[in-house]
Amino acid sequence: METNLCIAGEIEQMGVLSKGYKTKPALGHYRFYKYIDSAGTVTGEYVYVRANTNTNSPVRDVASNDFRCNVGGLASGSKTSIATATAGSTVGFQADVGLIHPGPTQVYLGKVPSGQTAATWDGSGANWFKIYAIGADFSSGSLAWPSDNQQTFKFKIPSNTPTGNYLLRIEHIALHGASTVGGAQFYISCAQLSITGSGSGNPAKVSIPGVYKGTEPGLLINIYWPPVTNYTIPGPAVWSG
Repeated sequence: METNLCIAGEIEQMGVLSKGYKTKPALGHYRFYKYIDSAGTVTGEYVYVRANTNTNSPVRDVASNDFRCNVGGLASGSKTSIATATAGSTVGFQADVGLIHPGPTQVYLGKVPSGQTAATWDGSGANWFKIYAIGADFSSGSLAWPSDNQQTFKFKIPSNTPTGNYLLRIEHIALHGASTVGGAQFYISCAQLSITGSGSGNPAKVSIPGVYKGTEPGLLINIYWPPVTNYTIPGPAVWSG
């Protein structure tokens, strides 16, 4: 487990996009809908990211299969392209707006089992490992969230990641209502990757759902009162490869 400030990767902020929707999105919500390749190119909307069906709404049930790739994300793989990335390169996600809710951001890789592809795998089984996390910052003497207002997140694929197909899963955990069980909001997307290279790492893996119970100190917390003086980010440690 990791405590206090946990940063593994690089954050960049870009201007907020003006975007029209087929259905009216909820105010204050967001979605990670664009993949950023290793050349720094922001690719098209849902070209390499599995499309969800709940517009920009979060997932709250950590035991639901929707917790893997958002609502509808398990059914849209066949309509989504697979991006190629080299182990050791930097890739990322872009959201449709800057993140306005307080909380940490994390990224997992899920290794696609033999006989399947990133477009066909449903994300089941203990095949996921964490590669990036940014938690809370107390350097100013009070609680702050480095993810606040960020729209673009970039991070390194560990150099020792084995070749193969993967799902790349980002989650932002909004904690403004997390003082009760089920109050944390998870903004989730999955991109489809084919990772190349010569890596031979074997990180410890978890299942999604199953990685969280929902009652961890980092998920069941009142971030407003009493004043928070430390924060434990949920889930396994980041594998740096």
